[in-house]
Amino acid sequence: MTKVLVIQGAGMNMRGKAQVEIFGTATLEQINKDIEGYAKQLGVEVEFFHSNIEGEVCNALYAAHDRGVDAVIVNPAGFTTGTGPLRGAITQVSYPVIEVHATNPTARGTISAVLPVCKGCVYGFGVFGYYLALEAVKHATAR
Repeated sequence: MTKVLVIQGAGMNMRGKAQVEIFGTATLEQINKDIEGYAKQLGVEVEFFHSNIEGEVCNALYAAHDRGVDAVIVNPAGFTTGTGPLRGAITQVSYPVIEVHATNPTARGTISAVLPVCKGCVYGFGVFGYYLALEAVKHATAR
């Protein structure tokens, strides 16, 4: 079974509580529950990690590498425009990383600093974007 780590970045714990006019009313828990449902439909095993601390996200990427996950789906959220260690960590792991955003950050003038080191991205489809990323991972990692 394909194993995927879903990383929810800085500020995702505030989804459904702040900036609902941009990101909607779904909480992080609701988003993750939807992702679990998508994963079940696709026969993909998912685990979740959230942190507002970039170094912890890097550690999660490295630990996933050591555990042999097949892919990571990351919503960098507040780390999207950062130039910190996240980019470097993504380049050091053996699995594909797909960036996901429920909205289209480029439409708001935000350019992702993370995207150039990712396998691909899905922007602007709400929580369904995670389904699209899971589907891509499943096909990209088929053995």
